[in-house]
Amino acid sequence: MKTFNFLLLSIVAIGLYSCGPKMIYPGEVWTDTEQNMINAHGGGVLYHNGTYYWYGEYKNDSTYHAPGVEWDCYRTEAGGVACYSSKDLHSWKFEGVALKPDMANPESDIHPSMVIERPKVIYNEKTGKFVMWMHIDSYNYSKAATGVAVSDSPTGGFKYLHSLRPYGEESRDMTLFKDGDGKAYHVYSAKGNSTLYIHLLSDDYLEHTETYKAVFPGKFREAPAIFKRQDKYYMITSGCSGWDPNEAEYAIADSMLGEWTAMGNPCVGENADRTFGGQSTHVITVDPENDKYIAMFDKWNKLDLINSRYIWLPVQFHSADSITIEWKDEWSLNDL
Repeated sequence: MKTFNFLLLSIVAIGLYSCGPKMIYPGEVWTDTEQNMINAHGGGVLYHNGTYYWYGEYKNDSTYHAPGVEWDCYRTEAGGVACYSSKDLHSWKFEGVALKPDMANPESDIHPSMVIERPKVIYNEKTGKFVMWMHIDSYNYSKAATGVAVSDSPTGGFKYLHSLRPYGEESRDMTLFKDGDGKAYHVYSAKGNSTLYIHLLSDDYLEHTETYKAVFPGKFREAPAIFKRQDKYYMITSGCSGWDPNEAEYAIADSMLGEWTAMGNPCVGENADRTFGGQSTHVITVDPENDKYIAMFDKWNKLDLINSRYIWLPVQFHSADSITIEWKDEWSLNDL
């Protein structure tokens, strides 16, 4: 009887635990369903057919300073782009390396000696393709280009197509944004990171059109993360300070190619003037009708980049134009 009671209590306890709140611990070590550390930096999340897919830089476990470069150019060998899947934004299954590095050709854009950063994936209903854009660079960050890859499946394997500079402009920190009308935009830092460009993509999402807008010239903003709430567009960016954190800023606009107005730092709480030690990368639209959005930041560890952490925090809305992102040591997805 004692054994039976123990088993019964254990089953009840497991049931209660599994039904409890799913907690997020910003800046702590996050593991996947196999208890391995999640390795998906500078990433973004795609929601497709009931599943979330988290793509990010799959970093090698050895960090070094790029030879012959004066600034804090710490890097790892490029390991491609990782993909994790989840039904609940809490338990993440490692789906493998969705875009594998080219190990054979040292001249390839995606050879381990190159730089693959900030991968973002969107789905094209017209072509049935999953389209990935990413920052492609040389070991010393002199290439300053963007790369494109496609896949028939969200988990890959993605086929790398090419790299380019949009109409000759540099392209560094970047993101993708797909609007409700199906139009997609490539947003990237250019002109020595001094200016952000918002560039309308072709219908297949594989090329730039001639339609674009330069925003915040001379302001040196990078790490763009864009989302839409009702009829308003929001962009979160960071300043330019290498791997070290700085103060975030958000801006609003009535259209992607319209006038963007800087609104100040959205972060609230301890270390808010340094974005809680992080840098923006993406905003997850969870439930727009009920104002449920999650801001994603990377907490970079420049001396051990694979051990960089992730900061996810809920976005809070106030007036029509006002948002805050408040630091929380822990929070529940149920709180959204």
